[in-house]
Amino acid sequence: MKKVLLPLLLLIATAGSAQKMTTHKKAIVASVEKHKSELIRISDSIWGLAETAFEEDQSSKILADYAEKNGFTVERGVAGMPTAFVATYGSGSPVIGVLGEFDALPGISQKAQPTKEPLNEGAAGHGCGHNLFGAGSLGAAIAAKELIEAGKLSGTIKFFGTPSEEKFFGKIWMVREGLWDDVDVNLSWHPGANTEADVQSSLALVDFKVEFFGQAAHASADPWNGRSASDALELYTTGINYYREHIKPTVRIHYHIQDGGQVVNVVPDYSKLWVRVRDTKRSGMMPVYEQVRKMAEGAAILANVDYKISLISGIYEVLVNRAGGEIMQKNLELLGPISYTEEESAFGKKIQEVTGKPQLGMDSEIKPLLETKENPGGGSTDVGDVSWNVANINLSVTTAPKDTPWHSWAVVACGGMSIGHKGMVYAAKAMGMTMVDLFENPKLVEAVKKEYKERKGDEVYEAIVPDGPPPIDTK
Repeated sequence: MKKVLLPLLLLIATAGSAQKMTTHKKAIVASVEKHKSELIRISDSIWGLAETAFEEDQSSKILADYAEKNGFTVERGVAGMPTAFVATYGSGSPVIGVLGEFDALPGISQKAQPTKEPLNEGAAGHGCGHNLFGAGSLGAAIAAKELIEAGKLSGTIKFFGTPSEEKFFGKIWMVREGLWDDVDVNLSWHPGANTEADVQSSLALVDFKVEFFGQAAHASADPWNGRSASDALELYTTGINYYREHIKPTVRIHYHIQDGGQVVNVVPDYSKLWVRVRDTKRSGMMPVYEQVRKMAEGAAILANVDYKISLISGIYEVLVNRAGGEIMQKNLELLGPISYTEEESAFGKKIQEVTGKPQLGMDSEIKPLLETKENPGGGSTDVGDVSWNVANINLSVTTAPKDTPWHSWAVVACGGMSIGHKGMVYAAKAMGMTMVDLFENPKLVEAVKKEYKERKGDEVYEAIVPDGPPPIDTK
């Protein structure tokens, strides 16, 4: 028995020693703690501003100014977007990137309280936690920068301020501009209802608008002289809804009618809707997209009107990197779970009660690294396009109670108080510690890059955007 136990105990001791905080990782934690009050102030300022896609002028400036104040060289207005920027520090290899987002969602303004009440009626709110995203990522970048500045690490760090993730997907134009061409490994995190090294993909997506053009007429006196653009719109959406029966379960099609006519007594000569198609992979999405495009022509023929299809943008699914996930996982285990006060737990349970969810409270438990699912479901992100151009490591950190409806007032509430703040600070530490591993160990960088190349294979990335500049002025 003793002979069996001895090697086992030795193995446990070795594993335990490998998981101890190094001097440089302790410095990361200390740096984030040093900047914590400022990071919370930045996050709360962006939360209060709640600026939407391509209108994040003040939010972008707050982040860029703080990066500049902390010694980064900042290039603003990159890739044709006034609110996009890149903050750089250091020189040479490796070059490690980190993403920051800061746009809000329309119409979900909310006070930092666990019952629904808008801060400003009808205004936007951070229902995806991007106020935390940008501030937390910048905290990680600053912590790593301070180690480079002190001569403890060598290489380059780049913080990417990326606008309009919720609507037009600003990262696509930044990718098209080649802003990640010299980056070895990129890091990203996202607020969530759990904490994990994220090794799941996302859904590929394509956005387009369909417009129908007819002939106006009096709806009662001479409707025979009219050609209804609204009829075409209804025929088109009916066709989409019948088509749903004949697509794979992984596919999602949704649309928003933006103009169906203005008054009841006029045969409308114009209609417009925004259509979105998703699937687990771009290769599965594109045939559905092409079929839905054809259906617009059919609707136009039936209603005897003209039509126009305009591509807005499209994004790839996230290219998973498990080698990077394993590095992140070890740092999460080093940090351990986030702890909550009784007041914070009560806040979370109240949100669950109000939204009709089981009152389970907060979940920040560090679980083992999950297997990567074949069909991930869920949402889409332009981080996918970044991940097809550079090896990318993803992280999810708890910033709201378990089962909270996302893109809702409940997430806005948590993002403006200590539950969100704790998640943001935790994310900054976890990413900063992972950067230390990458800066210190070239073999880890090579392993992450090797998996990226293997997963990408021979596929050639093609940005799904129309020619020309980003749609800054598109409403």
